[in-house]
Amino acid sequence: MRHVIWDWNGTLFDDLGIVVAAVNVSLRGLGASPIDVDGYRAVYQRPLHRFYEALLGRPVPPAQMASIDRDFHDAYHALLDQARLTVDARRAVSLVAARGGTQSVLSMWWHDRLLSAVRYFELEDSMLAVDGHRGAPGASKEAHLARHIEQLIGLFPGVVERREIVAIGDVTDDADAARAAGVACVLYDGGSQPRAVLDATGAPVAATLIEAVEAALAD
Repeated sequence: MRHVIWDWNGTLFDDLGIVVAAVNVSLRGLGASPIDVDGYRAVYQRPLHRFYEALLGRPVPPAQMASIDRDFHDAYHALLDQARLTVDARRAVSLVAARGGTQSVLSMWWHDRLLSAVRYFELEDSMLAVDGHRGAPGASKEAHLARHIEQLIGLFPGVVERREIVAIGDVTDDADAARAAGVACVLYDGGSQPRAVLDATGAPVAATLIEAVEAALAD
């Protein structure tokens, strides 16, 4: 039985517009010029301090990164009601269930915020687990995914097996984390990074979430 680990921001949740708006709030606080969606997708990377260093053209010390992160999240949360699920997110989640698969959500967004959002969009009952970030701002997804997988295998023995897990996300960090955890990955070309960058990971790249599920569930 396949298990799909969904990324949230930029994958199931289409928040790219408000992410760029929130980044611009943080840049304004630094006296930097705003960016548009194309500019964001061209530069975005993790860890996040590297993203801001690329935008600013200089190092960003940890104390300043913490301030940037606060400004970003304050603006992002104020704009949340302007974002919605990705257009085919519900159909994609339903397709996994219809094919006999299980699912969970793993995100670098703060856990309490993630859980509230998944509940608000009535997707919680479709998931074995919903697991948001509880660590330091800007951390890598690799360790978070590894813990999530170990917890799933421990909680659902015989239901979730590592060799049947496929992560679906929208950035290279998702592919890197999946590779480190020893699981498959499909990348969605509709989020934070352009297709050419996603293709360079070697992971399958899908134009829609339905296409991503079909690739994830394929033998």
